[in-house]
Amino acid sequence: MGQNIISKKRINMTHEIIQLMQQLRLPGMRAAYEGIVSTKNMQSIGNDELLNLILQAELEERENLKAGRRLSNAKFRIQASMEEIDFIAQRGINKTQLLRFSDCGFVKSGENVLITGSTGVGKSYIATALGHQACQMGYKVTYFLAQKLFTMLRMSKADESYIRQLKRIERQDLIIIDDFGMQPLDEMTRMMLLEIIEDRHQKRSTIIASQLPVTKWYDIIGESTVADAILDRLVHTSHRIELAGESMRKRKKE
Repeated sequence: MGQNIISKKRINMTHEIIQLMQQLRLPGMRAAYEGIVSTKNMQSIGNDELLNLILQAELEERENLKAGRRLSNAKFRIQASMEEIDFIAQRGINKTQLLRFSDCGFVKSGENVLITGSTGVGKSYIATALGHQACQMGYKVTYFLAQKLFTMLRMSKADESYIRQLKRIERQDLIIIDDFGMQPLDEMTRMMLLEIIEDRHQKRSTIIASQLPVTKWYDIIGESTVADAILDRLVHTSHRIELAGESMRKRKKE
């Protein structure tokens, strides 16, 4: 009889603890606690160890949620990861260099990465993989297609939100500008790009992916004074990834 009373009390207490965790919005702790209860390991775990386990589970849950929000806010077009980069295909990838980027030290130091190569060689994938890695490590990241970025900024001038948009871009630890240089920049676009680069110079990181080699960017930007200013700030603190070889998309299709 006494054992039954103790057992019922324990069940009631377990149920009450789970309900409190739910009310306090502690999903990680609740899941870990329920898992321990269901495997009937409560007797073999000390109080300190139990508390440590469920607190660690809650911390991990919150970090995963934050990383998920950062990934969502980044607005990546594709899913990509450093682990899935193809180092076998002959594309001129320096594996050691890319693996060094995995700790996102370039983001912490406010350095830029310039990725160039012909269509389909994996520029967008590598840029996005670096962005994903930065999100996982707690950095704020936003991905832009170059043309859409400049169109958005043009529209923001019309509704007077331009300064707010520039401030939002400036606050990002890392921005990715993909498909840069698809067409020559006009005067307004040049000045918008200069403002973005100037705001971020030596403070925040920028990844630019382009089909054109960096030596051709001067002509695409146009107007020598502005081009000099942009490229001086971009190239001065940059790492280069120059891809070659055949299209990965074509190779996978074959």
